[in-house]
Amino acid sequence: MSEVTQVGDAAAAEYRAAGLLVREHRVQVPVDWADPARFGSIDVFAREVVDPKRAADDLPVLLFLQGGPGGQSPRPMPGGWLATATTTHRVVLLDQRGTGRSSRVDGRVISRFPTAEVAADYLACFRGDAIVADAEHLRATVYGGRQWSTLGQSYGGFLTLVYLSRHPEALTACYVTGGLPGVAATAEDVYRRTYPRQAARNRELARLHPADVDALDRLADRLAVGDVTLPTGEPFSVRRLQMLGMPFGMSTGIDALHWLLDTAFDDGTDDPSSAFCAAVAHETAFEANPLYAVLQEVIYHQGDRAGGWAAQSEHDRWPSFGAGARPLQLTGEAVFPWMYAEHRALQPFAAAAAVLAARTSWPALYDLDRLAANDVPVAAVQYYDDPYVDLDLALGTAAGIGNAQVWVTNEHLHDGLRVAGDVILPRLIDLAAGTWSVTGR
Repeated sequence: MSEVTQVGDAAAAEYRAAGLLVREHRVQVPVDWADPARFGSIDVFAREVVDPKRAADDLPVLLFLQGGPGGQSPRPMPGGWLATATTTHRVVLLDQRGTGRSSRVDGRVISRFPTAEVAADYLACFRGDAIVADAEHLRATVYGGRQWSTLGQSYGGFLTLVYLSRHPEALTACYVTGGLPGVAATAEDVYRRTYPRQAARNRELARLHPADVDALDRLADRLAVGDVTLPTGEPFSVRRLQMLGMPFGMSTGIDALHWLLDTAFDDGTDDPSSAFCAAVAHETAFEANPLYAVLQEVIYHQGDRAGGWAAQSEHDRWPSFGAGARPLQLTGEAVFPWMYAEHRALQPFAAAAAVLAARTSWPALYDLDRLAANDVPVAAVQYYDDPYVDLDLALGTAAGIGNAQVWVTNEHLHDGLRVAGDVILPRLIDLAAGTWSVTGR
C-alpha cells in the first residue's frame, strides 16, 4: 500500500522497490525563475531512496545529478552504485526539469507555442541554472534547508559547478564522475577536442573488429541509394547509420556495435535486415529524451558568441567523417541540424532549435571567482580515454576550483559509475574526506 503524506509543499508516496524504501516528492517551481509569471509553473519530481534497515536513521543526504542533458534520473534497481550509496546515505534521485515525471517536455508541449522565438525562450529555461534553482527549492521545502552532498555523473558535473557557483552553502561535499566541464570553453572548443578522440575510437573499432569496417561500408553504400526506411517510417540514411558511434564513449559501446552488426544483412543481399533496422531505430531515437538533442550545445553557451551549430561546423572540418567517405567513420556525442528533419521526435523542435543555435547572447552559468574561493570538498574522477569529456579541459577547470582533487584513470570509460560504482563512489568519498590520496594510493 502507498501512504501519502505532506512534507512542505510536496506530497510523498512511500513504497518498496528493488530492496529499497522509496519516497516520492513533487514540488512546483516556475519555468522562468527570473520572471515566474511568464510561463507559469511546472512540477519537479524526485525519489528519495534509503536502505529499509536504516530508514529511521539520521543519514546524510546525497543528491544525484544525472547525465544528459535531457535524461531522467535512474530508476531504483538492485545493485550498482545506488546500493553502495544507500549503505551510508539517503539518496535523492531528481528528475531534472522537462524529463521523466518532472513536467516532461516533448513535441506536443513545444508545438503549443505561438512562435519559434517564444518556444526557444521556454527551452532556454531548462539549463543548469534553473535545475540548480529547482534543487534548492526541493531542499528548502522537503528537507527543511538541510545541507546535502551531490554526486554528478557526466552532465551532472556541469550542474555541480553551477551549484558551487550559486549555492555552496547548501553543500557538504561534491563527487563528480566523468563530468568536469571546461568552465570557460565554448561548444566549439569542446567539439574541436572531442572529434580527434572519436576518430581514435573508430580506429579502435577497426583494430578490434576489422570485418565490421567492411560491414559498415557495405551498409553505407546501400543506404546511399536513398530508398531504405526504418520501421518508424523515418529515412535510414548514412548519417543515421553514423550515429551508431555515439555509445563509443561507453565501456561496452564498441562490442555492442559489433554484435549489432552480426545480423545486419538479409541473407544473400546488401539490404539491412528488418531486425537490424529496428535496432538502429531504437538506438538512435530521441523519443525518450528530445531535450538531449535540443540542449546538447545550449548547455555550453555563456556570454557573447557568434551563433551557429558548433558540432556541424567542426564536422565540416573533417572530410573523413563525411557520409560519402570510406571507410565510414561513426560520429560521437553530437547533434546536427539535419536530425531535426530526419528524426520524427525532433521535428516539432526544429524551428526553436534553430533560434537557439543562432542566439548570440547567453547568461553566465559559472562564477569563476566563487569557484576559485571554494571550500566545499570536491572529488572527481576523470577517464583518460573518455571521448565525451575532454581530459585537458577537465583538469584545467579543476586547477581553478578551490579544495578540488581529481583522480585520473584509464581503467574505465564514460560509464565508470555504472559499471564500477561500488569501487568509484567509496574512493571519491574517501578522497573528499582526506582518507584516500590520489598520489598515495
